[in-house]
Amino acid sequence: MPSPTPWMGWTVEAARLAGMERQALRDAVLRYNVEEVAGLFDRPKGHRAEWLTDAEQAALAAALFKGPAPAVDGVCTWTCEALAVWIAAKFGKTFHPHSVGRTLRRLGLSRQKARPVHPKTESKAQERFKKGGFAAP
Repeated sequence: MPSPTPWMGWTVEAARLAGMERQALRDAVLRYNVEEVAGLFDRPKGHRAEWLTDAEQAALAAALFKGPAPAVDGVCTWTCEALAVWIAAKFGKTFHPHSVGRTLRRLGLSRQKARPVHPKTESKAQERFKKGGFAAP
């Protein structure tokens, strides 16, 4: 039985042989007719713009390297949660802690766990302990 439209049969068959849908083949042929072979390559997809500007990212990196001020920031070591709060206060942009981690990785920074240090440590007492225990000063 002949096809209701004479051109429909060969496009369906050509699409089947090419392993694609008829509409995808039609789009590829139209792009090829306009742009030749360059029209058949994948085009880069658009991506969402960075949530922090370059200046804000630089300020974030500087704050990380400087370290937190416990009296001002309320923390003694930076965590992703603390950085999310800091970003919200500084730039007015809300971040989930996982997003902060991804942003830090994009900046070339790795997650590191700081050793806890009590704010009232006495270096002299530590030296005395290293030399022989709890000797009196």
